[in-house]
Amino acid sequence: MNTRSYNTPSAKKEEVVHNWYVVDAEGQTAGRLFSRIAHVLRGKHKPSFTPHVDCGDYVIVVNADKIRFTGNKLDLKEYIRYTGYPGGQRKETARNLLDRKPEAVIENGVRGMLPKTKLGRAMIKKLFVYAGEEHPHQAQKPEPFNF
Repeated sequence: MNTRSYNTPSAKKEEVVHNWYVVDAEGQTAGRLFSRIAHVLRGKHKPSFTPHVDCGDYVIVVNADKIRFTGNKLDLKEYIRYTGYPGGQRKETARNLLDRKPEAVIENGVRGMLPKTKLGRAMIKKLFVYAGEEHPHQAQKPEPFNF
């Protein structure tokens, strides 16, 4: 009989340390960037990852307006939303949304890669996206995250 106990440690909400990272989106391919950001928000880059605990880190994305789409996606990819009124379905191409509101492109892409639960809604709140170089989170001392 083996008396050894091999338990994988499970992270607890109180013990998790959330770091702050800055990601520069300039020249990055959209989908690859979104999946990497979702990976960090979820906490899968940490050895202490636990699926039912929010162990991810905060991510600040700068230069959202300089993100890159491959192929014809700028003109063919459509973002669909619904106003709530009859006949209120609105479609917008990636090019128009990137010109009008570049933060929404990254937020939409990352949100789609997170769990569709209360935990996923808590994770998306740790994402901060800015169109330019500047961000108001200097006090948190964010580190650059290199993929």
